[in-house]
Amino acid sequence: MKKMNMRKKEAIHGLLFVSPWIIGFLVFTLFPICSSLYYSLCDYQVIKDPVFIGLDNYKMLFQDKTFLKAMSNTVYMIIFGVPITTFIAVAVSIIMNNKKLKYTGPFRVAFFIPTLVPTVVACLLWIWVMQPETGIINRLLSYIGIQGPGWLSSMFWSKPALIIMMVWTCGNAIIIYLAGLQDIPDSLYESAALDGAGFFRQTMSVTIPLLRSTILYNVVTLIIAVFQWFAEPYIMTNGGPDNQTMFYSLYLYQNAFSYFKMGYASAMAWILLLIALAIILVLFKVFRFGESDY
Repeated sequence: MKKMNMRKKEAIHGLLFVSPWIIGFLVFTLFPICSSLYYSLCDYQVIKDPVFIGLDNYKMLFQDKTFLKAMSNTVYMIIFGVPITTFIAVAVSIIMNNKKLKYTGPFRVAFFIPTLVPTVVACLLWIWVMQPETGIINRLLSYIGIQGPGWLSSMFWSKPALIIMMVWTCGNAIIIYLAGLQDIPDSLYESAALDGAGFFRQTMSVTIPLLRSTILYNVVTLIIAVFQWFAEPYIMTNGGPDNQTMFYSLYLYQNAFSYFKMGYASAMAWILLLIALAIILVLFKVFRFGESDY
């Protein structure tokens, strides 16, 4: 009986210690999630009581041309922006991890510094850099006889312009890749070199397979970041020109806080959750496939 009483006291003390987290989770996480699910089934405009309408919000989403455009823009960034950023981050990491190269420290700092710049400042900087007439990029292009595009005001170049900015801020991923590269034993490279493998063969047969988990982590976090992309398109283009940079989170924000269509925005949030979950599950399958071969 004494042992039971002691265990009960310990359990009570433990619950008291974690109660701030439990209360915070219930009030600020679980309750909003459940409320969002309920509102997604309602016509809710904030100033009026929610009216239950079933799955009508979900049906209207796929009849909404702006929603479909926002979805296609986000998919564009995942198909093109994520692979380009990942390729450049991995390539830069492999180069900077080469022990034969000197003075790699300053380059690591240079690649990491952009991640420390506040988002608003970075957006204003890139708006200036990508000005059609006075921007640095178009001025440099003019020196080699190329007339630069309007970038953020161009129907074609606005999304590639945002991909360039995404690459510029990949310093966090580079640091993580460097950490993963330093966990690969040098003996594997020495064995590969003895077998006659060159740099490219070592990279494809040793580095990439052993960096698989690190690549998976960075790709998943980058895809989640793209789905949540809001500040950059909101500040730089506000979805223009002609919705070419209207991304999912930006349109969700507009429905929720500009049009006060909270039920509609909640439905968008749940669709986003399901799409992101499906993509991430597929990525886990793809990256785990054949892992035992290594």
